[in-house]
Amino acid sequence: MDFRDRLFDLRRQAGLSQEELANLLGLTRQAVQKWEAGTSRPDMDNLTALSNYFHVSLDYLVTGRDAAYCPPPPECEPTPPSQPASTIVHHYYHEGWHYEYKSERTLFGLPLIHVNIGRRDHWARGIIAIGNIATGFVALGGVAAGLFSLGGVSFGLLMALGAVSLGAVSIGGVALGLLAWGGIALGWLAVGGCSVGVYAIGGVAAASRVAVGGTVSAPLAIGLVVDGAKTILVPLEGLSDQALAEAHKAITETCPNAPSFVTRLLKFFVWAEMR
Repeated sequence: MDFRDRLFDLRRQAGLSQEELANLLGLTRQAVQKWEAGTSRPDMDNLTALSNYFHVSLDYLVTGRDAAYCPPPPECEPTPPSQPASTIVHHYYHEGWHYEYKSERTLFGLPLIHVNIGRRDHWARGIIAIGNIATGFVALGGVAAGLFSLGGVSFGLLMALGAVSLGAVSIGGVALGLLAWGGIALGWLAVGGCSVGVYAIGGVAAASRVAVGGTVSAPLAIGLVVDGAKTILVPLEGLSDQALAEAHKAITETCPNAPSFVTRLLKFFVWAEMR
């Protein structure tokens, strides 16, 4: 029987779950899980804490040769540590590194800051969350979800930035949102290499009202290759001043109820890219 088996037996005899033992030691459940799986071992401080709590010797925990019990409480009871303003946990495992920080202060039941990153899937949940997987008001991670999120795959109620992003304002390789900007963009206002929306700007653009770009299709289509009820074909040498004025007028007439920033963006793109 090795260390992981001895720890498992001691924990079960004490009637503790992995999470309960982790809480007693001020660690995460994953740390105890890895000890019992044999993929990592506790440091000397944690070995001492285990020895004191289970009333066994360090030699028994490490080698299994000495099963003599410590004197009974209170001599052997560990002194409860004073609660710091925050808890910092460093774990370095054989299969890779792991770092976790969780602030003691909370808001809405969540830590103000939770950082949980490593080589495997580690989930951070907090007001500000940073992790392999992160959920929070502000979330940064490989997979991130929150009011504001940044990640490989990003979901943001207000803003999302990522390779794949979904949010009210979405920026990414593939972006979906009310305002979407990306290589492939789908949104109410979409700007990208390939864009689809009510208003669309891009190399290839399709829109239900106005599309501006290279190859475009919309009721009002302005571009090099156009298809729509009203079209403005842009020659290779660009629009003349008169043609530019006509394009701006057509945008104003087609978008009478659109927010001013939308018509300004459409007009700016026509002016900047098609002169």
